[in-house]
Amino acid sequence: MDLGFDGAATVVVGGSRGMGLATARCLAQEGARVAVVGRSRADVESAAEELARLGSPDAVGLAADVMDTAQVEDVFARLRLRWNGELNALINTVGPNVQGTVEELTDDQWREALDHGVLSIVHCVNAALPLLRGADWARIVNFSAHSTQRQTVSLVAYTAAKAMVTSVSKNLSLLLAKDEILVNVVSPGTFVTPALTAWARSVGIDTEDPYRLMEAIDTHYGHPAQLPRAGLPEEIGPVAAFLASRRNSYMTGANVNVDGGSDFI
Repeated sequence: MDLGFDGAATVVVGGSRGMGLATARCLAQEGARVAVVGRSRADVESAAEELARLGSPDAVGLAADVMDTAQVEDVFARLRLRWNGELNALINTVGPNVQGTVEELTDDQWREALDHGVLSIVHCVNAALPLLRGADWARIVNFSAHSTQRQTVSLVAYTAAKAMVTSVSKNLSLLLAKDEILVNVVSPGTFVTPALTAWARSVGIDTEDPYRLMEAIDTHYGHPAQLPRAGLPEEIGPVAAFLASRRNSYMTGANVNVDGGSDFI
């Protein structure tokens, strides 16, 4: 299926690894111009080189701390000049990595989770909106998490931040409907990402095998999927790419679960 990305201008925040990189690969293969934004200059530049090989006609890696408003504004100012003031798709995949129960977390950890999980996305949306409004068509896709619907006591700050992402996205879909800018959410379940494999190592499981990782999630959290394995990043990239595409012309304000099957309440 042609998603209508040929020559489109796209940004993937957090696109140098994991699910963000998987999404950026889909955009590149569809012929989009892709800017990857992340903290590590080496990582974003390496990702941009790969995306160029995959077919992106103008792949670029831009290093920035998305919790810093000035750095975010600088990224989008540079893209305004590079892409003549247009942006068709903004995809935000970043999230906090804060663990602990309500009783364990410090105020600084709460601030880190909310700043990294929510304000980073708000910064990017605010900086991108003038470019999105200047495009023939525009989409925003924000990554939330299935844990907003299925609680884990040690992920309370992470879950709270992701729930705010879902709420802010729904509000944006209402705000931007008059501009025909579509805003949707992807909520991943358990995926084989650097964060998940780092957690597995921390509990004594050194593997990237999706079946063993799902077993570990079941053992430690009691939250298995209906499928017996964790997801792979390349299985969520196409979902996010469709939501960000011109082909998606009427879905907005939706929260799409990609979780291997879960019984949400």
